[in-house]
Amino acid sequence: MAIEKDYSREVETQIKNKELVKERRRQIVDAAVQLFIQRGYHKTTTRALAKATGLSIGSLYEYVTTKDDVLYLVCIAIHSEVEQGLKEVLARSLHGREALANIIREHFLVCDRMSDHVLLMYQVTHFLPKKWQKKVTEAEMRITGLFVEALTELKSSGKLPHLDDATINLMSHNISVLGHTWAFRRWYFAKHFTIDQYIEQQTEFIMCYLDKKKS
Repeated sequence: MAIEKDYSREVETQIKNKELVKERRRQIVDAAVQLFIQRGYHKTTTRALAKATGLSIGSLYEYVTTKDDVLYLVCIAIHSEVEQGLKEVLARSLHGREALANIIREHFLVCDRMSDHVLLMYQVTHFLPKKWQKKVTEAEMRITGLFVEALTELKSSGKLPHLDDATINLMSHNISVLGHTWAFRRWYFAKHFTIDQYIEQQTEFIMCYLDKKKS
């Protein structure tokens, strides 16, 4: 899992070594996810978080200032992983349906790998201070914008020329939420589908809907 420095650097740290900050924060995020799920966000103490991370409380505060910072880093970790993966797919010079199918797949796979993080994000993001809520929303919109980019390319290339802006916007949000759905309904889906089956069927559903817009 990667927390991109452009997004996490807004959280204050006393440590100058950027690579060390990334490594420690990765440890803090992974420990926090499990504790927040097991105990709840409000019942998880900084002492418990420090212990689970293998740091002293004093050392923990060198990398984050508050527990809210930790929760923000959890959310940003998810978005950074998704955004990085989608940008790599789009950079492969793929076009049309192949590009769209590949970014759908990448998004869903990240949501599968980080399903605990996604579930936690939905449960506790509203506890964040307003400034962090705004940043999380902006990160979510950046990801949705990558789906918009792929769908717009389909339209401009003539493969789906009848897509209007409203449809592109709606389907971009649908793709984002369908990835998250695997995480927060995994208690059902994992019993009936593999992640590959889920990706295949949801991609077919999306493509079929887009094809209908031709008529």
